Amino acid sequence: MNISKILNSLPGLSVLVAGDICLDRWCSYDPSLSEPSRETGIPRLAVVSTETTPGAAGVVASNLAALGVGRVTVLGAVGMDGHAFELIEALRRRGIDPSHLVREPRIPTFTYTKLINLKTGEEDQPRVDYVLARRPPAEADSAVVTSFERLAPKADVIIVSDQAETDEGGVVTQALRDAMTRVAVEHPGKTIWVDSRKRGEHYRRVLLKLNEQEAEECCQRIGRPDYQSLRRLIEHGTLIVTRGEKGALVCTEEGMRNVPARAVASPVDICGAGDAFNAGASVAFALTGDPELAVRMGNTVASVTIMKRGTGTASASEVLAAMAQTASG
Repeated sequence: MNISKILNSLPGLSVLVAGDICLDRWCSYDPSLSEPSRETGIPRLAVVSTETTPGAAGVVASNLAALGVGRVTVLGAVGMDGHAFELIEALRRRGIDPSHLVREPRIPTFTYTKLINLKTGEEDQPRVDYVLARRPPAEADSAVVTSFERLAPKADVIIVSDQAETDEGGVVTQALRDAMTRVAVEHPGKTIWVDSRKRGEHYRRVLLKLNEQEAEECCQRIGRPDYQSLRRLIEHGTLIVTRGEKGALVCTEEGMRNVPARAVASPVDICGAGDAFNAGASVAFALTGDPELAVRMGNTVASVTIMKRGTGTASASEVLAAMAQTASG
């Protein structure tokens, strides 16, 4: 099977995206209106327009929908705040099912607020993030785990996005990791694809994808010097380590091989490239079982999105065009 056939097969797939489903708020401010507050004298940023898009695991889900996956469902926990309303609406606009998000009034909706200068088009102010800096309430944790155990067996592919950088983590708790292991054992042929920024070494029986920095930090934490040791600790036949423009290392029982990235001149915005890679590579691996082909698919999807501002997506036609351009070049 090649990438073209993979794309043709996507409408028949059902994918569950679990973990840190976030909201990206792109707020344009007009510096000419930034007068100090009359009450406090503190300078203000005058936001004149806002665009909302799904972030973190939501970027993965958005790319799956853009590629043509038949059913994309997200699972995570959000607050009872306005950001949750904006996130749910942003997901629905993209044809993504948000009905299994757990609503929890005691937590904030994980939100990245990005401030864009209207005059320059640049993000030039500190970002304002709403983060879960403590463990989620036990009731929310239990509800997410229960839903995962119910939804996971029905999904053709499961993608887990563990993006929280706080010490306590976010939605992906140890209870949810244990549930993933149980599903992996009970359904050994199912692809469970995990991307974790800070806790890769705590997963078992799943395909772990890390970037180079995350993989190095994992190896340091476990006191083992190489990626193969990490793969054996995870107890899966494949570990993938992305290396940006250098490509990605595929680590299997047979050894390690680097799969080159698709060359792109002057990327516009690399934000969300890893999430785009996850979307393309995970479904390719599920359909073919070939990790090198999966990496090529993921690299191609990401090469399209980095030519767009913000956390862009890649359609099937754009992926095919990128392949044709590479072949002709």
